[in-house]
Amino acid sequence: MCGLSGEVRFDGRRPDLAAVERMTDEMEERGPDGRGVWSQGAVALGHRRLKIIDLSESGAQPMTDPHLGITGVFNGCVYNYRELRQRLEGLGHRFFSDSDTEVLLKAYGQWGDACVERLVGMFAFAVAEHHTGRVLLGRDRLGIKPLYLTQDGDRLRFASSLPALLAGGGVDTSLDPVALHQYLSWHGTVPAPRTVLSGVRKLPQATVRVVERDGTYRDRCYWQPSYTRRADLGTDPHEWREALRQALRTAVRRRTVADVPVGVLLSGGLDSSLIVALLAQEGQGGLSTFAMGFESEGDEEGDEFHYSRLVARRFSTHHHQFMIPSDRLPAALETAIGAMSEPMVSHDAVAFHLLSEQVAKDVKVVLCGQGADEVFAGYHWYPRIAAAGRADAPDAYADAYFDRTHADVAALLHPDVAADHDASREFVRAHMASPGAQSTLDAALRLDVHMLMTDDPVKRVDNMTMAWGLEARVPFLDHELVELAAACPPELKLAQEGKGVLKDIGRQILPREVVDRPKGYFPVPAVRHMAEPVLTRVRDALTAPEARRRNLFDQDRVARLLADPARHRTKRGASTLWQVASLEIWLQTHGIN
Repeated sequence: MCGLSGEVRFDGRRPDLAAVERMTDEMEERGPDGRGVWSQGAVALGHRRLKIIDLSESGAQPMTDPHLGITGVFNGCVYNYRELRQRLEGLGHRFFSDSDTEVLLKAYGQWGDACVERLVGMFAFAVAEHHTGRVLLGRDRLGIKPLYLTQDGDRLRFASSLPALLAGGGVDTSLDPVALHQYLSWHGTVPAPRTVLSGVRKLPQATVRVVERDGTYRDRCYWQPSYTRRADLGTDPHEWREALRQALRTAVRRRTVADVPVGVLLSGGLDSSLIVALLAQEGQGGLSTFAMGFESEGDEEGDEFHYSRLVARRFSTHHHQFMIPSDRLPAALETAIGAMSEPMVSHDAVAFHLLSEQVAKDVKVVLCGQGADEVFAGYHWYPRIAAAGRADAPDAYADAYFDRTHADVAALLHPDVAADHDASREFVRAHMASPGAQSTLDAALRLDVHMLMTDDPVKRVDNMTMAWGLEARVPFLDHELVELAAACPPELKLAQEGKGVLKDIGRQILPREVVDRPKGYFPVPAVRHMAEPVLTRVRDALTAPEARRRNLFDQDRVARLLADPARHRTKRGASTLWQVASLEIWLQTHGIN
């Protein structure tokens, strides 16, 4: 897990090495263990390294293979790198390191851009061909590892974080009206390729981009499950439970590949508890687990320690609990927002940031349960969507999931930055209509897993953990497990108020109290309820001179929000004030004027 950056020139000039140096340095937290820059011809690459596999300097990056005539930078982990290495050695390749980065380079030399189809893992990378000047960019199937881009007629720049691109300079920071519409419709989510900044885009997940020396490029999406039923498994719940249990066991085992200790973020919910149980069944002894709680606000509890302790005791883990007092939140908010590549409204980003700070003192790799709710239909709104006819799926999805209508989005924004059409509903309608997806629920899960999830929970985990040089791995986003879950009959996922088939697996190996508990989440009550001093920070941001000059939101609406924060809620109960303030605070934090 690392940070990468680069520049490719199309105008015959040399790359701006000073800009690549600045981008690379901006990502020091992502890779505190090493740094390197390489340049040849029209291409320059930068890298910050977090040592997880091959801790020697042989694994340093940028990595050059002189025999193949390529240089690459890589962020992530290829879990099957040992098997691939053995295959490549059989094809005549010789290795100088024990790293998965070198396996990627040899795989590219052997199979070209089709190498991505052989990689099991999470990754973003850039590979430059010395003789042709061609550059290949790639991103993993679920978009677990980020890759941001900014391009004009003269050059392309890319980096693992958006702030790194800003550090390079020359970025168009005007606001994208369509992205703002999505942000305010989908609780802060802006799916690839957009970001809230007009001049910054994201390489879509499951995509390879071949960039030619003249600046032309072609994209190829190399993976997309069909979300239709599989004849070989039928509808027998027992068969599906066993097939999914084996796939999840494999997914967890894969993510223990490391030359450093591996821990687990254990919230005490079903998903993280299953990971701990399966690791225990694999014989993983001395496992470290980590949980965090916050002080209560009003009637809302701020921790779930009872459940995490149950699991820790059952499987004899070395369990660590961290209780965060409310007076730490103002400073934590600032640092968490500073770590965000894009603005996020989910208050548990603060929790992940604080937890990662503590966990990074003990381990460099953790497994977590993110993605299970999207892959296995765990959220409460899925039954409402599933009940609609296939033709009505887009409207059912919007009614159940959207924060607000197009009219309400327009009313929040200044007319100069408001989209002139219902961009978010059009996006949903287009994805719902694409081929595949047998049922309404299949279409909704395909949209969530392959478009929206990447830019909310997945990005949140990456940003908050990497801010402390901590690698987070997500077994529920193993691509083979996702493929199998995509084919699973919807009724098995919707059963038992969601994630029914996972709960059946859990009952075989977990305390029943953990499996049958009410659905939890990562609570941060002080943020959820806009308690002091969070409210003071929000008020200061929205009334600051920068906010008034930007004039992003309707000022009368902002005044009403500040006058009565508890009253103004989205259709799903979230704070409108927090959504508005999160964007403004992020823009101010990153110096975007």
